[in-house]
Amino acid sequence: MKPADIPASSPPIQVLFALLPDSLVLDWAGPAEALRIANQLLRGQGLPPRFELHFVSPERDSVSSVGLMLTGLAPLPDTLPEPCWVVLVGLPGRDIPVASRPARALIHWLRGLRLVPHALELVTICAGSVLAAHAGLLAGRRATTHHHHLQELQAVESACQVIANRVFVEDAPVYSSAGVTTGIDLMLQRIGTLCGPALAAQVAQTMVVALRRGPHDPELSPFLAYRNHMHPGLHRVQDAVSQQPAGNWSVPAMADIAHASARHLTRLFIGHAGIAPLQYLRRIRLAVAQTALQSGRNVTQAAEMAGFSSDTQLRRAWHQFDLAGTPSDLNQLSNK
Repeated sequence: MKPADIPASSPPIQVLFALLPDSLVLDWAGPAEALRIANQLLRGQGLPPRFELHFVSPERDSVSSVGLMLTGLAPLPDTLPEPCWVVLVGLPGRDIPVASRPARALIHWLRGLRLVPHALELVTICAGSVLAAHAGLLAGRRATTHHHHLQELQAVESACQVIANRVFVEDAPVYSSAGVTTGIDLMLQRIGTLCGPALAAQVAQTMVVALRRGPHDPELSPFLAYRNHMHPGLHRVQDAVSQQPAGNWSVPAMADIAHASARHLTRLFIGHAGIAPLQYLRRIRLAVAQTALQSGRNVTQAAEMAGFSSDTQLRRAWHQFDLAGTPSDLNQLSNK
């Protein structure tokens, strides 16, 4: 489901972080912060929040991996609302212990889940995938985990296609990531899918982390590139362009947002971002067009959605930024 296909009245996603004693703090705190910031940015745009966070556990009180006591955790629910994400996180150690009473209780609860895309989905961070495997949720699925646990994951669930050396793997309704920071990468990807890449880029910028374009590509998103600076006026322009890339933009229109002259804005872009204003606009529009092509839109539709005046203008920008292949190639690949 593409962000544009999700009605504004959609109920928020209930995100359940299922925690055991010794759960790795960064495995759940980083992704939880990404979702909180996404809600904050949505509210700033006059939109309702998309995520409701809950922390559940077989035990009401639990000690985290760093000794922090977590109290008042909610019990594992008997029924789950829709839409819902269940998030499983890692534990310290070479092997994931599952013999304790809390671990057995969590795995028993997980076995009762019936995963359905867009209704009940599973997100695993680091060795959380091993817990999912013990519950039988990864049979016939593609998944990844921390490199220390790859063999363990395969041993627990032989019917899982374990993917090594990957930031994260998407096999809806299962989404798995390799480690602590890659859990944030995965959550940014999920935010981008639901709320749009511009909002995900703003979350990444707020968290000062690198936003990855997808599970196969380690490059920075064009929505986050050219922003390694501290100029507030320029950030305002880049935020505005990212939020409405197909708008009727010109250098004077951008300059109004920065409260600067058109000539001064050009100097700011080149001096701080290393790119001219209209080049930056074309790069953002190219990213929108690429996303549209990957989702099955044809070249004409992608050009229109991105704000290009014609297919020719899209192809010209594609060549200018030396992107691989052609827009038609990407469209044909997405339709295979």
